[in-house]
Amino acid sequence: MESRLADERKDEIVNACEKLYRTKSFKEISLKDISEKTTFSRPSIYNYFQTKEEIFLALFKREYERWIKDLNDIYNKNDKLDKQEFAKQVALSIEKRHQLLKLLSMNLYDMEANSRMEQLIDFKKSYGESLKAIKNLLDKFFKDMKEEEKEKFIFSFFPFMYGIYPYTSATDKQKEAMKNAEVPFKFYSIYEMVYENIIKLL
Repeated sequence: MESRLADERKDEIVNACEKLYRTKSFKEISLKDISEKTTFSRPSIYNYFQTKEEIFLALFKREYERWIKDLNDIYNKNDKLDKQEFAKQVALSIEKRHQLLKLLSMNLYDMEANSRMEQLIDFKKSYGESLKAIKNLLDKFFKDMKEEEKEKFIFSFFPFMYGIYPYTSATDKQKEAMKNAEVPFKFYSIYEMVYENIIKLL
């Protein structure tokens, strides 16, 4: 019973953080802001998370888990996929994960540095499961692909994901600055960027 209540409280805190993160930046959100969106006091948050970074890491973990579910659905619902269809389905799965891409574009080093080891390990497990989910897809749909090629795909694709959000979600202010600086900027959708990258990597 206590364990379930603790999980419910953690979920409520992470839900509050997620709601705030839709309209505010990481820097703008405080523990006070998060606590005001929950049904309990700010000091109670410290029973579950010691820092704001730990809450964001828990949100990050949840986003990876949602994406892993989508990747597993691709695995389970398809017997065969060619390069184009594979790229299309993975691109669609990432297109839905706007929050994950936004989190990936943050300074992960600071987030991890300000989180306890057990929180960090919990997060890294989800990250590891996402690597495994992509590897499972490559194993199933590209049987002729060598192991080293699959490894190159994974360790090219995952770092690439860190840059998707800034290139597909430029603010009006950023666009104006690019224009005034006379820097050419072509807008790509998340889907287009991911699809093209996967095709190149395959």
